[in-house]
Amino acid sequence: MNVCGVEIKGSEAILCLLSLEDDVFHLPECRARKLTFGKNGSAKSLKAFQAEFAKLMQDYKFTHVVIKERPTKGKFAGGAAGFKLEAAIQLIDELNVELLSPTDKKALLKRNPIPISFNETGLKIFQQEAFETAYALLMQIKYPNAIEQD
Repeated sequence: MNVCGVEIKGSEAILCLLSLEDDVFHLPECRARKLTFGKNGSAKSLKAFQAEFAKLMQDYKFTHVVIKERPTKGKFAGGAAGFKLEAAIQLIDELNVELLSPTDKKALLKRNPIPISFNETGLKIFQQEAFETAYALLMQIKYPNAIEQD
């Protein structure tokens, strides 16, 4: 199974491609580590972001996307641009998009710790949340009752 983990920060979607085959994880090279939504917030720039994201997933043959869920209010609430990016990704017909709450992610990582240190992945430090989110979704798929058992 192939999963693209996404963390949305401001007007950027930070990406990490991760696949699991025969209990072995792979981190395929990707031409983009993050995609940016135009500063003006126009419909044209949002459609361009959506098309670029869809093309990237199509090129790498990824059909599952997991987005780290952000709170809608409070100190760490996501901004309007971030929610536009989230919606644009969710509306791509060819993709199965899920949101993963920080609580569920934490429970999945506690139950299924990442087998290597992040430094050994070769990813950039800003991709760590996207990587952990993708890993957590793969664990949720592999062990569907992992969250409920805790």
